[in-house]
Amino acid sequence: MFRPLPLAVICLSLTLSACSKDPHTQASQALADKVLLPAYSAWATADQQLADSASAFCAGTQDLAQARQAYLSAQSSWSALHPLQLGPLAEGNLAWQVQFWPDKKNLVARQVENLLNSKPQLTQTDLDKGSVVVQGLTAYEYLLFDPNIDLSDATQKTRYCPLLVAIGNHQQALSAHVLEQWQTGLIEQFKTFPNERYAEPQEAIADLLRTQVSAIDGLKKKLGTPMGRLSKGIPQPFQAEGWRSNTSLANLGAALASAEQLWLGTDKDGLRSLLGSHQHDLAERVSFAYTDTRQRLAALQQPLSVLLVSESGREELNALYDSLNRLHRLQEGDLAKALGIQMGFNAHDGD
Repeated sequence: MFRPLPLAVICLSLTLSACSKDPHTQASQALADKVLLPAYSAWATADQQLADSASAFCAGTQDLAQARQAYLSAQSSWSALHPLQLGPLAEGNLAWQVQFWPDKKNLVARQVENLLNSKPQLTQTDLDKGSVVVQGLTAYEYLLFDPNIDLSDATQKTRYCPLLVAIGNHQQALSAHVLEQWQTGLIEQFKTFPNERYAEPQEAIADLLRTQVSAIDGLKKKLGTPMGRLSKGIPQPFQAEGWRSNTSLANLGAALASAEQLWLGTDKDGLRSLLGSHQHDLAERVSFAYTDTRQRLAALQQPLSVLLVSESGREELNALYDSLNRLHRLQEGDLAKALGIQMGFNAHDGD
């Protein structure tokens, strides 16, 4: 007589033990393996290329255009990490060592010049022990793109190259160290529960959503500050992230793409997968909000600095900001409530 196997026996026979995995565990594992780790690996790779580029440019085997392209790649990979900054980058001042923003008083230019005046024979140790203001990509951008620096002039190249090389090495070492921490322990904290960071997968998912939502709120600040939304409508173009290299909107796009990948996953296994069929309308609204913001950003045909000086440009930027704000509020409010997540303190509150 045929007797069906007990469910427990069936579960044990499954290679991936799918029966024992709840949706939160599956989503956390998928996002860790397919989104988080690849993004940190890409950042480390871009920073290795940045360090190599600095050495090659200063040795005369790479031209300025190539050096600038290496910077743009490193900046883009860093921007893509904004919605994924959990673990080491969320602790201490590591993120400040990568990028100093906002630079409200042009501290980067002043501290770079002061450093080189006081340390004309700058060493790697001098930089590593120095201020975060001069250690990161904002200072690197200043060296490559500031109109007052002419690296085709041999004297100026001799002055600035030691710092360019030192920053490249500092970024390479920092990103490699963070990646190693992910590979040797942190990644498992998003895959096996309980662990020293998360007692259950729901806590990991909550951390991912909070980080994502905080990053999107930060994008609003990065867009709204130069637009003048925080200064009574008076545009502040020099408060834009990446104003020297005209990368403000590209940086925003890279971060937005990562936030959307957290939402969708790479195989329908992102945060959206945690919403039930009865929450289909909410899932569609969030997805539409991402699409709307992404399309508005892609439609901008000019750099932020150019858009700020015309009425039509400012209208386009305001429409983008409003779309980004809707995306932020929808996830911070409706999505968090649907997932049973308390958002708590936002790092951008009070700005």
